[in-house]
Amino acid sequence: MTFPVVGMIGGGQLARMTHEAGIPLGIRFKLLSDTPQDSAAQVVGDVVIGDYRDLDTLRSFARGCDVITFDHEHVPTEHLRALEADGIPVRPGPDALVHAQDKGVMRAKLDAIGVPSPRHRIVADQEDVVRFAAEGDGFPVVLKTVRGGYDGKGVWVVETAEEATDPFRAGVPVLAEEKVDYVRELAANVVRSPHGQAVAYPVVESRQVGGVCDTVIAPAPGLDESLALRAEELALRIAKELGVVGHLAVELFQTRDGRILVNELAMRPHNSGHWSQDGAITSQFANHVRAVLDLPLGDPRPRAKWTVMVNVLGGDYPDMYSAYLHCMARDPQLKIHMYGKDVKPGRKVGHVNTYGDDLDDVLERARHAAGYLRGTITE
Repeated sequence: MTFPVVGMIGGGQLARMTHEAGIPLGIRFKLLSDTPQDSAAQVVGDVVIGDYRDLDTLRSFARGCDVITFDHEHVPTEHLRALEADGIPVRPGPDALVHAQDKGVMRAKLDAIGVPSPRHRIVADQEDVVRFAAEGDGFPVVLKTVRGGYDGKGVWVVETAEEATDPFRAGVPVLAEEKVDYVRELAANVVRSPHGQAVAYPVVESRQVGGVCDTVIAPAPGLDESLALRAEELALRIAKELGVVGHLAVELFQTRDGRILVNELAMRPHNSGHWSQDGAITSQFANHVRAVLDLPLGDPRPRAKWTVMVNVLGGDYPDMYSAYLHCMARDPQLKIHMYGKDVKPGRKVGHVNTYGDDLDDVLERARHAAGYLRGTITE
């Protein structure tokens, strides 16, 4: 019996780290990448360069793959249905993935199954945004294009009617949401297999800077046990109701009045789960591989009391390798994960993980390492 071939659409860092998780299992990967320089294309042996938006390219790529999965949610839904009709297992399937592709579809489905969300509706134009604001507490409101946004792109916090014009220029439907008064952002990460086995990772706190994830703390400090359990159960229910296969990240708001509201869904390994590479018995990447192949899922429990992930963003200091000497000597337990990307200001080029029993110490070590690699800390 030969080992299966996982077809990964998308050549970013998530594909790179998922491939890494499959190597010890002998799993072979075939990659559809935009360019040979993409993060995963640098390390995967079998790489096809092509456009994921072209059905003929997808069909040709899928030949020889035992299953298709993704490192992004942008493959056209109708193309995925065509692959399924050709007999190719697609995981997650298009009926599930559309809820991560289209925020309007997601909100409608979550409403239908009784999942708590911010007040929302699709708005037609600037005047409709004003009406939406008046139906609640007024401005500010959050506007989102229903497709294509990530890392703060495609999202606007508008304070006045005059600011509510830009989102409509994209030519796609716009979703209006109330601006939630929240204490912090949380994320509940779960993995589900085709036959329904599911595991839940500890709920984490996710700290954003400029709409981009900066720091993740696992588990979320000071989170009431009953609220943490509610968040895990909510994520598991969403995964089951939507028929998700693979990793699901449920991004949440913890409100000041003690509720949790669903903000976003991602059906792939997610930034809020990167801590699990070094902090969990089985990482999100390893469990995603297991799930799409319908293998028994691994233990998601943490290895240490605290694990902290901090993203390494590009700055004005491109020679990050020279910083390794300082970072590794200062903290022999530090785990550095770089993505093979050119350094550009604000671009995610890697992350660091630290762990231990003292949260303040773990946080300081992670922040220092990420800052030193970026060049914002020099001692």
